[in-house]
Amino acid sequence: MDNDAILENIGSLVEEERALRQRVGGLLDEERSRLGELEVQLDQCWDLLRQRRAKSEYGEDPDTAAVRPAAEVEGYRN
Repeated sequence: MDNDAILENIGSLVEEERALRQRVGGLLDEERSRLGELEVQLDQCWDLLRQRRAKSEYGEDPDTAAVRPAAEVEGYRN
């Protein structure tokens, strides 16, 4: 996946996230669960994009960047 495809994926995820957050009357359990999944997927996408950009900047092959496990990406916050 190249940078443009990652950015397109981020855009789609953000649109879905916004739609869920704008729901009037609260979210169903499934929607709350989906919102959590979207947040994790967005963090993974941004992490992958940062990896690819860093590899490019330092003369490495950006295609060697890989999606990191959710637990690892989410652990950055702590």
